[in-house]
Amino acid sequence: MTTLYIDADACPVKLEAERVITRMRLPMILVCNGGIRPSTNPFVSLQIVPEGPDVADQWIAAHCGMGDVVVTADIPLADRCLKAGAQVIQPNGEVLTITNIGQRLATRDLMQDIRAANPFHQGSGAAFSKADKSHFLQSLDRVLTAAQRLPQP
Repeated sequence: MTTLYIDADACPVKLEAERVITRMRLPMILVCNGGIRPSTNPFVSLQIVPEGPDVADQWIAAHCGMGDVVVTADIPLADRCLKAGAQVIQPNGEVLTITNIGQRLATRDLMQDIRAANPFHQGSGAAFSKADKSHFLQSLDRVLTAAQRLPQP
């Protein structure tokens, strides 16, 4: 069965994802270091991992696989999940694939180098908008529907 994994610590679309999985009757696992209230929704479970760098990412990458969907803004985690056979969607609705993840990793590394070279260079990421939520909902519905059609391991 398709499972939706959410990299939940800073995810702005947890409630939107919950509405989609409830309608589709699919399990969703929120993975975090704590601080998130458990849902009363029977389709939603909370996986609390120990504090530490990338512990939640490691848990998600170890548990996701073919037919699953992962929601994350973390590009290295997205790469690991794609290699495990999962599909990946970002909170803004962008679908990451094996064909576009390389460019995203390279861009991430370049920006990391620029910030390291100039500590006064501040990124000015756009605010999360209603349009981003709408795009996410459309993409999540499409990706989950496609994932359910895949042969299950």
